[in-house]
Amino acid sequence: MMMMVRKSKGLGERHQKILEFIASYQREYKHPPSIREIGEHCKISSTSVVNYYLDQLEKEGLLERDRKISRGMRLVGNNNPLGDLLRVPVLGVIQAGEPIPIPPSDFNPFTAEDTVDIAASLMPSKEKGKDLFALQVQGDSMIDAMINDGDIVVLKPAQEARNGEMVAVWLNDRNETTLKYFYKEKDGYRLQPANPAYKPILLKKNEPLDIKGKVVMVIRKVDRLAV
Repeated sequence: MMMMVRKSKGLGERHQKILEFIASYQREYKHPPSIREIGEHCKISSTSVVNYYLDQLEKEGLLERDRKISRGMRLVGNNNPLGDLLRVPVLGVIQAGEPIPIPPSDFNPFTAEDTVDIAASLMPSKEKGKDLFALQVQGDSMIDAMINDGDIVVLKPAQEARNGEMVAVWLNDRNETTLKYFYKEKDGYRLQPANPAYKPILLKKNEPLDIKGKVVMVIRKVDRLAV
């Protein structure tokens, strides 16, 4: 069902259709559509023409755009079906499978090349003021936790975890990173996958274990083409 959004004087039917599609798409997928998806829905074959309409909507104050990132647009004010948005930087990739080497700097703050916009209303109130970051998942070891290859996990920085919490862990001595459930046991630590095809990672108490963050939200991958 399409949402009706505010229309400014001087905008035509196609402008309105683009606004309504962006609003509807954001409500369903929790992030903006791509340029190509807008063109396909509105029957505009040229991405440059889509950009022309988006530029006009931006000039009218109905849309904000960040051309440095994919899907870098958001509806403004009452047009936004998700309300206030939190912009979370995507800092890199994390493995949900066999751990893979990733430089530790992937977890350090930097000017992100990509971001995800999350509706503040969807975020637990206690997390809204936190310095959140996101990582894209590779692998299927957390598939039984409904986290698939290509999904994005949103995390809050943390150095400690309780049993059963899902964490991003940097294994210092192995120079590897992984996403797993955390369990503290008598003789050490267990990093448990959510897929019976994978074995848990067992660490002794004297092995370095560097927790980088706790998962607070999962953004599902949408199998659509992006520009």
